[in-house]
Formats: sequence, C-alpha cells, structure tokens
Amino acid sequence: MTPANPVDGARDNRRNVLILAICQALSMSGSSLVMTISALAGQILATDKSLATVPLALQFTATMLSTIPASLFMGRVGRRVGFTLGQIVGMVGAAISCWALFEGDFWLFAGGSALLGVHNSFWQYYRFAAADSAGPELRAKAISYVMAGGVIAAVLGPQISKWTIDLFDPVLFAGGYAGIICLSFITLFLLQLVRIPKPNATTFAAGGRPLLEIVRQPTFILAVMTAMFGYSVMTLVMTATPLAMTVCGFGFSTTASVIQGHILAMFAPSFFTGHLIKRFGVINVIIAGTVLNVSAMAVNLAGINVANFAGGLILLGLGWNFMFIGGTTLVTETYRPEEQSKVQALNDFLVFTMVAAASFSSGALQATLGWEAVNMALSVPMFAVFATAIWYKTAFPAKGAES
Repeated sequence: MTPANPVDGARDNRRNVLILAICQALSMSGSSLVMTISALAGQILATDKSLATVPLALQFTATMLSTIPASLFMGRVGRRVGFTLGQIVGMVGAAISCWALFEGDFWLFAGGSALLGVHNSFWQYYRFAAADSAGPELRAKAISYVMAGGVIAAVLGPQISKWTIDLFDPVLFAGGYAGIICLSFITLFLLQLVRIPKPNATTFAAGGRPLLEIVRQPTFILAVMTAMFGYSVMTLVMTATPLAMTVCGFGFSTTASVIQGHILAMFAPSFFTGHLIKRFGVINVIIAGTVLNVSAMAVNLAGINVANFAGGLILLGLGWNFMFIGGTTLVTETYRPEEQSKVQALNDFLVFTMVAAASFSSGALQATLGWEAVNMALSVPMFAVFATAIWYKTAFPAKGAES
C-alpha cells in the first residue's frame, strides 16, 4: 500500500525516517548502556569470573533466535505492532535484570539479559523499515540516517551508566537497568507516531522465490558475510574491552569514556555513509570497512595505554559502520517486496548467530589467552570479507561500481 498523494507519501517517509532515527537513538542508548555495564555486573555476580560475559552472550543468542519470529510476525501484523511489542519485552527484561542485581542472582540476571536480547531483535529492524518505505534510490541514505540516531546513543548510553552506577548504592549497576525501562517507555510512545502501512496479506502469502534461490546469489552471500563478520568482530573486541581495561588498572569512568568514544565512532559516520555509498559504490565502502578493522587490531596490539584502547575502538567503530550499513544496503538489493520478511529474517539470524558466538568466546578468550588473542581473532574474518569483495568487483564489475 502507498498513499494516493505522492506528496503525502514523501512526507510520511521523511516522518518515518525521523521517528525511527530517534527510536534508534533511544534503543541504542539502552544497548550501549548494557555493553558498558553488563560484563562488569556479571563479574560481580559470577563466582566463576570466566562466566562474566555469559549474560551478554545470552542476550545476543536470544536476539539471534528471535530475529526470524520477529520479522515474520511483523510481516503479518505490521511494523508498529511488532516494534511496540519489542519495547514491552525490553522493559520486562530490564526490570528482571535490575531485580537480579538486588538479589545477587547471576542466572536471574542472565535471564533478564536474554529478554533484552528478544527486545533487541525487534528494534534491529528499524533500518529495514526505513529502507523499505524509502524506495530503491534512497535506501542507503534512509538506512544511514536511521543508524545516525546512534550518535545520541554514544553520548547518552555511557553517560547514563555513569549517572546511575551508584543510584541504588550499594547495589552497583542496578540503576542502569532502571534507566533502560525509562528509555523503552519513551520509545514506546514515539513508535505510535510511525505511519507504515500494514502488509498486504495477499503479497505476504505469495512468498516469492524459494529461499535457497535467493541465498545463492553472490550479492546476498557478500552482503551477509559483510554484516555478519563486521558485527561479530566488533562485538568480540568491544565486549572484552571493559575486562581488559580493568585488568590494566583503569577505573570505570575511564572505561565508560572509551566505550562512549567507540559508540560515537560507530554511528557518527552514518550522517555521510549513505553519501559515500552513493558516490563510491557499496563494495568500496565495504572494503574500506575491513581495512579500518584491521587497523584497529594493529592499534590495540601496539600497547595497553588509554590511547591504544580508545584509538583501537574508534577505528573498530568506523569499520563496523561501513560494513554494517554496506551489508544492509547490499542485502536490500537481493529480494522482492513479497520476499522481504523472510530474507531480512534470515539475514539478521545469520548476523546475530555470529554475534552470539563472538560474545560467548570473548570472555573466555580474554580470561584464558588475553587481550592479544581477542584482537588477533578478527584478522581471518576480515581477510575473508576483503577477498570476497575484491572477487565480487572483478566478477561483477557493473554491480561493483553501482551505488
């Protein structure tokens, strides 16, 4: 369905992108807050310190397992209903996590984290909601602008963690999860202003091509590899950073500031990533993202000063931005309207499967083999994406030059 008046349609599209960008900012603020405090809270609660990142890993696992049901659910009932349900689940998960910290219950905390993962699986589709309503010519920019909402998250999330760390003193970090409840409530209200037509039941039922035919496309393979490996290596290194900085003797405020700089680097480029894709082509932007991530590894391996942690994570954030927006843009070129729910679901399922694996292994790598091993682990997947992108440009020169 599209509005009868093209002017009204364009106005609705701009309105949707703006609202979704704000909702992205609020949801990502909660996510960046969790990234800052989850491993540290887990370390307080866990008797075995190697399990400190398990709650965060369960969060990513729940996101991975929920991506397909979330997308198919929204394909039937509409984006706004699905996004609303996701925020309600987020408030419940945050409340359980907060209570678990008061009770000193590690596994209850892990359960609350898992619900936050279900919550994440819904709002991750904000970028696709904007892309699908913007049209082919503006998809990259729509995705980029929605992702730019994370700039606010870069400041707000870690800042909330600083403001609330001892809000319920002596129960550290419980205030952060109370903050997530507030953020989700505001987002819940804003989502009611989104105007995205409900899906056409006939179109949804048609289903389009078999999924196997779609996933065999070289474009789909490169798109998924890019987003999957770009997101997972970022998660691997970022999850381990607070633990590594604690081992090196840095305080929570310093660690939160480093994470804040990283998240800012993840999203600030979104104001122009869409323009870069338009000018230089999505494949070149993906290649640049792999180079930035390898540069992050080099900086992190060069020393354990604050400058190394901060500089490495800034480069890691830039690399994630180019790869995630590039991969998302590329995957929108692989499906027809009637196929979007199942293809988006499979894409995010594969992405968050790798992210979950990275978050599970991050704490164990850091605890057993150290910070160097965490960083070295990103070299192989980055080389794989780099080599595949170069092959794609050679095999499909016309597509490789397209934006």
